Amino acid sequence: MKKELWKGNEAVAQAAINAGCRYFFGYPITPQNEIPEYMAAHLPEVGGCFLQSESEVAAINMVYGAAGAGARVMTSSSSPGISLKQEGITYLVGSELPAVIVNAMRGGPGLGTIQPAQGDYFQATRGGGNGDYRTVVLAPSSVQEAADLTAEAFDIADQYRNPVLVLMDGMIGQMMEAMTWRPLPRRELPPKTWATTGTGGRREKNIINSWRSSGALLEEHNLHLAEKWRAMEAREVRWEERGAEGAQLLFVAYGTTARLVAGAMEQLEARGVRCALLRPISLWPYPAARLRALAEQPSVRAVFAVELSLGQMVEDVRLAVEGVKPVGFFGRAGGAIPTPREIAEHALDFLEGR
Repeated sequence: MKKELWKGNEAVAQAAINAGCRYFFGYPITPQNEIPEYMAAHLPEVGGCFLQSESEVAAINMVYGAAGAGARVMTSSSSPGISLKQEGITYLVGSELPAVIVNAMRGGPGLGTIQPAQGDYFQATRGGGNGDYRTVVLAPSSVQEAADLTAEAFDIADQYRNPVLVLMDGMIGQMMEAMTWRPLPRRELPPKTWATTGTGGRREKNIINSWRSSGALLEEHNLHLAEKWRAMEAREVRWEERGAEGAQLLFVAYGTTARLVAGAMEQLEARGVRCALLRPISLWPYPAARLRALAEQPSVRAVFAVELSLGQMVEDVRLAVEGVKPVGFFGRAGGAIPTPREIAEHALDFLEGR
């Protein structure tokens, strides 16, 4: 298969179209603007509909409507825009509607900056809306992976009738890399008999709603949703490992940060420090069991998390490791990007107790 040069945001948009997405609703915000721009140009070519809404709140509620009709639908935004979509996301979960939501993260809090960051980890993995709910969260570290995970996200969303979030820092959306358009395995999915497609007098009406009239009914619904979470935890956790046998230092990083860590590992290996890396690809469900198993190896002296934030994923690292080994952290915030040398020096200081 031939390689082509693609920008991350545009690859995400084309991957969605290839996966059967025919509706996109969004509102402009840097650094994800190429996604709606691409959708505006190319969705009509495949009989789809692009609509720039009057706000992020309107966009996510349009997603709700299209998803309720059984369509494959996507929206995208960047950090503060995703904040505005949180109410709609929890409505999608409560109503059991599949959709794909892409967040090209930028620096915050608040309006922040347009530079890339990873400060939305809590928002994505814990949920910024109300109630007990979960979304699968996928974190690519390359343009190729951004395209592949976006395409797969539609099948995951349809399988569980649940939104899926593709969480990438803005650097991945803006970078250009060589990639291939390869066929991905498709899941066997049931027909959408629940969709509000009109009855034609042939069946009972489908009602899509997150409202339950009593606490008992709502608890029953929540327990039903919890069964889906357990299925997702069993089937959808994924990660990548790299590094040497007998590693002394185990890094944990995701997205672009994992690529910076790879450079830091090379520098440390040259200085005689054997390193390994666990890169979570699913931020929820988190690969906690695998991380703990790696941390328990006798050669590992410390675990070191690196993020483009002041420390969010590191909390899941600590929960997974559960005190088996000391956990260190280094992060830059607000759009500042660390160098591999910075990461290597901070990790070495922690390993040596300096």
